[in-house]
Amino acid sequence: MSLTATPQLKRARVLIFIVAYNAERTIQSVLKRIPGELSQHDTHVLIIDDSSSDATFERAREIEESPFPITVLFNPVNQGYGGNQKIGFHYAIREKFDYVALVHGDGQYAPERLPDLLQPLLAGEADAVFGSRMLDAGGARRGGMPLYKWMGNKILTRIQNRLLKTDFSEFHSGYRIYSVRALAGIPFAQNTNDFHFDTEIIIQFVRAGLRIKELPIPTYYGDEICRVNGMKYAFDVVRTTALSRAQDLGILYERKFDLAPPGQQYLPKWGFESPHELAVQRVPSGSKVADVGCASGYVARALFEKRCDVTGIDQYRPPEDAHISKFVQADLNSGEIPVDAGAFDYVLLLDVIEHLRSPETFVESLRNSRRQDKDTRVIVSTGNVAFLITRFMLFLGFFHYGARGILDLTHTRLFTFATIRKLFEQANYRIEEIRGIPAPFPLALGDTALARFLIGVNRFLIKISRSLFSYQIFLVARPLPSLETLLEGAIASGESRSAVATSAVPAATLPDTPRPRADSRR
Repeated sequence: MSLTATPQLKRARVLIFIVAYNAERTIQSVLKRIPGELSQHDTHVLIIDDSSSDATFERAREIEESPFPITVLFNPVNQGYGGNQKIGFHYAIREKFDYVALVHGDGQYAPERLPDLLQPLLAGEADAVFGSRMLDAGGARRGGMPLYKWMGNKILTRIQNRLLKTDFSEFHSGYRIYSVRALAGIPFAQNTNDFHFDTEIIIQFVRAGLRIKELPIPTYYGDEICRVNGMKYAFDVVRTTALSRAQDLGILYERKFDLAPPGQQYLPKWGFESPHELAVQRVPSGSKVADVGCASGYVARALFEKRCDVTGIDQYRPPEDAHISKFVQADLNSGEIPVDAGAFDYVLLLDVIEHLRSPETFVESLRNSRRQDKDTRVIVSTGNVAFLITRFMLFLGFFHYGARGILDLTHTRLFTFATIRKLFEQANYRIEEIRGIPAPFPLALGDTALARFLIGVNRFLIKISRSLFSYQIFLVARPLPSLETLLEGAIASGESRSAVATSAVPAATLPDTPRPRADSRR
């Protein structure tokens, strides 16, 4: 009988990070309340005293008997609640811990609940676990939370859930355990040093698509000193949450909130008036189409349903389900067009032209690449930099580039109706259609009655002033023949007409060739 050894599971490295400021009366109690069962993991304790004016540092160092190694640090300059967390999280990343638990040195959050909060992370069910005082109905008030704080928590959480499209029971608990790997993937170092650091890191986790799980915790309010200015905190929380939402609208931009997973920066715009909808409507069934800048192939999929033959052209290969007949990999900034534009009924340049270093060179090369005689049309869309919101922000002194929208960070050129028309007309295109497109409210607000109403209002305003109220420009142009094509046509036509003229004249009517006379003088 053979015995097979059971493989040893790797012990998790857990850091219990205690933020402390003037907590000399409570810090030792907090340390002693950490459950000894956490020693089954490779558990360490880190205390960072944020430049306390009392003996917090000394009291923390006096603990001699502990099942866990304890490191006590002292900030020579006060870093603030958020700043202190940044240092502790950086320590967790540098020392290669798996999880870091945030505990407050004033004892407001029960260290006894740490094993329960850690379980979802160990099971791979979450990237962060938050202890919530609001999951137990009435528990927060029974634990001594003042009524004004309870109401403020409820109101702020409702506003934030509405703005972020989340469903958390509260945003304002400071009792949390994070996956260190998840922390390493977000720019928490760019967050505020103030108390709304906790809100900003939630927003970052949400925007990065990371998993947050809430578990109930008991509420305890004693005689600890509250160092939070409630009104300022509420203002900061609402402001930073609204700012992150405004970023989705392309109005403002904060680099710390630019966390969309790869491939989700640019979203298809279906179900409302948009360049994608209009382009697919303009292309007849069975057409031969070149989708320049085909991205993930969402337009190609729609054209496939119309039985179109689509050639995709992009720097990166689209997924297999894009239903692209042929893919041509190309750098659109190279100045060379890798296809014959004349071989297609339609060439799509949807939200592409603004990304090019030299749109003038590109549109000329596109026209000059035509070798076949199809009646090609080019469909173009681009942002309108003269849009009302962009003008207003500039009036206020803001010109913020962002992850998407008119002022996308990757845009190298910006256009108005006049300049996009000029671009194509000077490259010898005939403009057949140019119109304004409303802002994509459904992308920001969802398919709601409000979004549809705003689309209707925007469409009406575009009729009043296309330049002022159009979010995007939609253009259909026909490339005129190049000079080389016109010259070759003229030569061929001239030769044809000469041959016809020659064959049409009877031989008897041709003039005799003069012969030299015998008596002609030299």
